[in-house]
Amino acid sequence: MLKLEKVNGKNVWDILKLRVAEEQSSFVAGNDISIIEAYIVTTGNGYAFPFGIYEDDTPVDFLMIGFDTNDYWDDDPPIAKGNYNLWRLMIDQNHQNKGYGKEAVRLALNFIKTFPCGKAEYCWLSYEPENKAACKLYRSFGFVETGEMDGEELIAILKL
Repeated sequence: MLKLEKVNGKNVWDILKLRVAEEQSSFVAGNDISIIEAYIVTTGNGYAFPFGIYEDDTPVDFLMIGFDTNDYWDDDPPIAKGNYNLWRLMIDQNHQNKGYGKEAVRLALNFIKTFPCGKAEYCWLSYEPENKAACKLYRSFGFVETGEMDGEELIAILKL
């Protein structure tokens, strides 16, 4: 059974070793970049929750959740204000095709629904239009594309 574990001084090096398959590398930032972004957001009066996802004691995935906007985000989409964001999700190349993606989204949504930063109406996310696997996964949870973009990525929302 999968579980979330906050990225911390004891597990950060294991999380940094996780990699997607080479052909997926354009779809998601590396975990090093994500952890740096989490730090920047929190120093900019924002909220970021980076997690390792573990099967027993083995890290298999990484995800990051955000909330609202922050002082450094100049081009945030309107949906970001006052809402949660499934910011990053990656499944290590050695652990793909085992159902971990679906379970990771479920764990992320369960965490979000505890409303750690306060109530919100939506969870939103964005993904590359070419990433058909992500589109299918998120739609299976009820995420709906809005027609808006976050940079080059499609935005999809889920009413909480």
